[in-house]
Amino acid sequence: MGSESQARRFEGRVVIVTGAAGGIGRAAARRFASEGATVVAVDLARSDLDGTADAVAAAGGEVTTVAADVTSDSDVARYVAAALDAHGRVDALFNNAGIEGPIASLVDCPADGFDRVMDVNVRGVWLGIKHAGPAIVTSGGGAIVNTASMLGLSGIAQMGAYVASKHAVIGLTRTAALEFAPLGVRVNAVAPAPVDTRMIRAIEEGFNPDDPAAVRQVIASRVPLERYATPDEIAAVAAFLCSDDAAYMTGTVVPIDGGTQASG
Repeated sequence: MGSESQARRFEGRVVIVTGAAGGIGRAAARRFASEGATVVAVDLARSDLDGTADAVAAAGGEVTTVAADVTSDSDVARYVAAALDAHGRVDALFNNAGIEGPIASLVDCPADGFDRVMDVNVRGVWLGIKHAGPAIVTSGGGAIVNTASMLGLSGIAQMGAYVASKHAVIGLTRTAALEFAPLGVRVNAVAPAPVDTRMIRAIEEGFNPDDPAAVRQVIASRVPLERYATPDEIAAVAAFLCSDDAAYMTGTVVPIDGGTQASG
């Protein structure tokens, strides 16, 4: 994925990245830009995107920032329209926006907290597919990559809303892959194990506010590589799946898990 022949594999292409102000989203925007893409960076507040715009510029890329709520049908339609208006095409979507939600048992989880996770993590992914998919078809085909999680392939106590949402993302990915395959759009998902971002720090604090470092130590110890993934490592796989190098991959969920699945 890092060879010289792949250095500009997104030259002339437009890639939308949602959740672009966060750790994985910002790393992905930078990665796509470094490989020649024009990036449309989407997040809830435009001010949060300043750092992403700087990262894309530092990578030598062009960026359009769009403030949008991924749970809003009209906002998602608007960020796709903004990409088309500014650049005339959409070649790929990294459907990455997500939140961790409450750290609570299924019994104690507040209904509004559960609903919010489903809105962002599931509805947001569905709306991205709904609006960006046809734009990618019109542009001649391309790819969508959704951010799932290793917890979408398993489960964990106290995070039922998040687990349920990521299982749903995998279901949406597989369904979209079947629906869009005849139209020239591949749809895959990445399923990271813990990634060193703001989200995992919030999860650590949610499990043990008095000693989040102890939670981090326990989580990392369960990964055979004994560490969290970096955002850049997730971005690299997302870029591969959006590229022509993955031309025969669709409906696939790619674990990026430091060996977690191998350990059972």
